[in-house]
Amino acid sequence: MVGSNHTKNTHPSVLIVDDEPMALLLMRFSLTRNGYRVIEATGGEDALSRLHDVTPDALVLDVMMPGMNGYDLCRQARKNDKLSNTPIIMLSGAHNEENEMRSLEAGATCFLSKPISGKDLADQIETLLN
Repeated sequence: MVGSNHTKNTHPSVLIVDDEPMALLLMRFSLTRNGYRVIEATGGEDALSRLHDVTPDALVLDVMMPGMNGYDLCRQARKNDKLSNTPIIMLSGAHNEENEMRSLEAGATCFLSKPISGKDLADQIETLLN
């Protein structure tokens, strides 16, 4: 897969970052059900810490989180050479043109609105990995 870090013998890994436990639970459930290995982080700083140990095939970031928001996390992730071509999906419950533009300017591959079905999220990741 172009821009992907996984091999054909392993399932793609996705780092999901959200400060809402229920959002993490729902994403984890739907992504694992669709064959993804899921790594969870509860905020930007937690995600950066995890990125020292793992290089996921895709990242899914909530825009609004306390501390480091999704925009800043996306910028930090893009500074990592291993993640320079990794798909980054930004999620927000407030879908407007400004949030979408800020996400893309921060380096996101795409912007999606919450709520999003697990199937739609898994399909979007699959599209970006292929």
